[in-house]
Amino acid sequence: MRELVQTLFEGLPGLERLIAVFENAGIESRYISAPLEWFAEPRSFAEKNQLWFEVALELCEKASLEALEQANVAPHQVGAVVLVTTTGIATPSLEAHLIQRLGLPLSAVRLPIWGLGCAGGAAGLARAAELALSRPGQYVLMVAVELCSLTFVWGDLSKSNLVATSLFADGAAAVVLGMDALAQDSAGPRVLGGFSRLLPESYEVMGWDVIPEGLQVRFAQSIPALVEGELGNLIRDGLASYGLAAKDVDTWTLHPGGARVLAAYKSGMGVDQKSLEASHCVLKKFGNMSSPTVLFVLARQMYQLERPLPGSKGVLLALGPGFAAEGVVLEW
Repeated sequence: MRELVQTLFEGLPGLERLIAVFENAGIESRYISAPLEWFAEPRSFAEKNQLWFEVALELCEKASLEALEQANVAPHQVGAVVLVTTTGIATPSLEAHLIQRLGLPLSAVRLPIWGLGCAGGAAGLARAAELALSRPGQYVLMVAVELCSLTFVWGDLSKSNLVATSLFADGAAAVVLGMDALAQDSAGPRVLGGFSRLLPESYEVMGWDVIPEGLQVRFAQSIPALVEGELGNLIRDGLASYGLAAKDVDTWTLHPGGARVLAAYKSGMGVDQKSLEASHCVLKKFGNMSSPTVLFVLARQMYQLERPLPGSKGVLLALGPGFAAEGVVLEW
């Protein structure tokens, strides 16, 4: 991949120095939705978005079937579907197609969530838990899918595009929640609630610029510093709304935005090494898949040999455009 990147970014000043970002990203493998040679020529927004729709729907179906099977929930028991994405556009939205592919009730509540980027996995989980609590006797299916590779803009020689190419990957994750799924004796932790915090006037930190070729990545190098500083204070404020401080959190489930961001969590929030190991492992094996990534970290913590202690507090946390923090308070 590095060889192709050197060709695609030829002409970027300081490329030989900047290309080291691939070695420093902490990623050994990842999945993308098209062969590498597909990215070697210009693609229109329409072409990229059509491929996004086809592959994303396939991944959503696969992830959903696995989640329903693991939860021992039949399709007819699902009363709502939350679908999170930011890397493509579809109307009707993906969950309308997914409901019919899976044979879910056509009366199921649909909640598509678009535009939250990497924070979408956490926000989607919080919204799904709220729906589950309001619908006793039914389950909620929450799916996050992102095909970050398909937003690559050929000819964009910006540093942001280079860094995004070194970090981002494709993937999907699904979660089933319900009154049973929210109980402490279930396979996963109990969801106590969520919190959202926006950093004022921070629109330029992360996002998309819509150009003729599609969605062009925009993000700043200041994200790790924000985690240690202003954003860290907002996260502490979110925890305080549940009567918690950072020291009360036994297990952190962190979206691995990158190695530097994880290091900033350790120095700025005092996150323990064991929590960081789960995030580093997911980053290493899958890259940054945007919204599904934090759910991959949660799955690793759920099924690892040494699970968090019963009754201990946890926080699932992800950052995204806004610039914002989305958190979910858990009880294991």
